[in-house]
Amino acid sequence: MYREEFNPSQTMTERHFEFHHSYTESPLLVDFHQHPFYEIFFFLSGNVNYIIEGKNYRLRPGDILLTGSCDLHRPEIRPGKPYERIVIWLADDFLEHLRDFYGEDLTKCFEDAASKDYRLIRPDEQNIIYLKQLCAKISEAKQSRETGSRALASAYLTEFLVCVSRAYYDAPESVKSDVTENEKINRVILYINENLSEDLSLDKLAVNFYISKYYLSRQFKQFTGLAPYQYIMKKRLIVSRNMLRNGASVMDACMQCGFGDYSNFLKAFKREFGKNPSSYSKISRP
Repeated sequence: MYREEFNPSQTMTERHFEFHHSYTESPLLVDFHQHPFYEIFFFLSGNVNYIIEGKNYRLRPGDILLTGSCDLHRPEIRPGKPYERIVIWLADDFLEHLRDFYGEDLTKCFEDAASKDYRLIRPDEQNIIYLKQLCAKISEAKQSRETGSRALASAYLTEFLVCVSRAYYDAPESVKSDVTENEKINRVILYINENLSEDLSLDKLAVNFYISKYYLSRQFKQFTGLAPYQYIMKKRLIVSRNMLRNGASVMDACMQCGFGDYSNFLKAFKREFGKNPSSYSKISRP
């Protein structure tokens, strides 16, 4: 199977999906990030702890993580073993096409994982082998220039998605033993995500959750990897970007995501995504 060097870019350049098989000998430092598409992360080897929305997943080879367009995440990669993984990026309209064509909604496992705030799949050994075989076929078809290769890659990917969906719903409860979390911080994160247009100052959060703001700040950073204000800013920007992609005006996205100052919103958006909100909206719309 073809392997590539790690590319820090989190932007899709292909129309429907991208397949990346990466292998790194030395530990990488990867910042918290998100992207406006679905991601399947198939872990093959390494010493990796993956943080997604305040939960820490201690990964084993063969584990799969599902993330959507609102999920902040990053791997913590420790030395000792080569870091190998397969990452598949899926555009919304690709999955919509599959749903329209086959009558099967393969986004359900992503949505269910987000609603339960639990993104880990741990397939059994037989399924891991089969998923690796499908990845090899996808990779081969993506590299081929023969007639029909793109269609084959899409067909193998569709089969891979079906297998991942089945593995998600068949996952045993025992895998949760490899997840580190804090219930109070989980409630704080849920509150933030549901109230982005409101006052989310540290003082306000501390009062709402009957906790010292200093203790809250320390615990939040421990479990999410970000200070509360950093997490809130990133989430507001992510949601505003998704609103723009769905046709909202720049002003509506600014106000509904809790940015009281329009000029500060423009500066923060460009710093996070590399372009102005209006330009992003025009580029991102189908």
